[in-house]
Amino acid sequence: MLAEEKYMMRCIELAQNGLGHVTPNPMVGAVIVHDEKIIGEGFHGQFGEAHAEVNAINNAVAKYGEDILQRSSIYVNLEPCSHFGKTPPCTDLILKKKIPHVVIGCADPFDQVKGAGIKKLLSGGVRVIQNFCEKECRDLNKRFLTFHEKKRPYIILKYAQSLDGFIAPQTVTEQNRWITNEYSQTLVHKWRSEEQAIMIGTNTAKNDNPFLTVREWKGKNPVRIVIDRELKVDVMHNIYDLSAPTLIYNDVKNETEKKHEFVRIDFKANILHQVLSSLHEKNILSVIVEGGTKLLQSFIDENCWDEARIFTGNKFLESGIKAPGINGKIISRENIFNDTLLILKPK
Repeated sequence: MLAEEKYMMRCIELAQNGLGHVTPNPMVGAVIVHDEKIIGEGFHGQFGEAHAEVNAINNAVAKYGEDILQRSSIYVNLEPCSHFGKTPPCTDLILKKKIPHVVIGCADPFDQVKGAGIKKLLSGGVRVIQNFCEKECRDLNKRFLTFHEKKRPYIILKYAQSLDGFIAPQTVTEQNRWITNEYSQTLVHKWRSEEQAIMIGTNTAKNDNPFLTVREWKGKNPVRIVIDRELKVDVMHNIYDLSAPTLIYNDVKNETEKKHEFVRIDFKANILHQVLSSLHEKNILSVIVEGGTKLLQSFIDENCWDEARIFTGNKFLESGIKAPGINGKIISRENIFNDTLLILKPK
């Protein structure tokens, strides 16, 4: 690996510290290099707070003074912003500090940036290298990029199945309720803390009565989404507690009650497109779909998914509700104490 690639990989490593904290902003890391040595680094750690470039510049200046920046390069995995949002434009700071060389991992598709940051740097006489380690940088911000390029959230399908291909027994009891082990279940709670929302359908809400919260991991609860056409889920069910905001897509009413928002849609038209369009308007960048086979299969059949995380537990059920039928490219396979975790992406 070239030294330049290592600097960008370090940007990506730093940026990952923002996962679950910076949404709806992208994850960004920045590294400042002088004479082949990293002299400053930073990342965007919290929505509304300083961006990666600001933190990296401040870090370098604190250690080496400001003049060194004029003989340095800054690496950043995403195009620096050029607009005023919660914070001032990072391009203005780079120009002000007279950093002569900027290496950018990938362009920012956000309407208020979209090449304007690169154009501003070039106009200011900065030497800019674009699309450096682009594949890795795009994968880091897959949620942000999908949201802005496809105008919908990044969709993660998640379910557990038995060795004989069932996601639930015919009759659920305390003894057969869980297909996977406690380590896999903890991992799922970690995932919930990393995504903005989690979705289920009516039957899952009624029969499983889930909380859909982060209880076995430290982090923020995702927004809960329930597709419940006739509002059959009783308000005493766990999804109606106040531990997290809840969106209920239905055919009855538009109404807001405390943390619960009822959104009426047309169930005679394409349901998923309406829901995903609504979530885009609400600035929700990612959704884990944890529903039953019917809901999961609807995403698969519409070819409206970006990633599938499938656990196979170490048990047979012999009968019950069949798992969805999915065909994708295997990205990874992992053993978790006799559970198997398969990650798929669309072919």
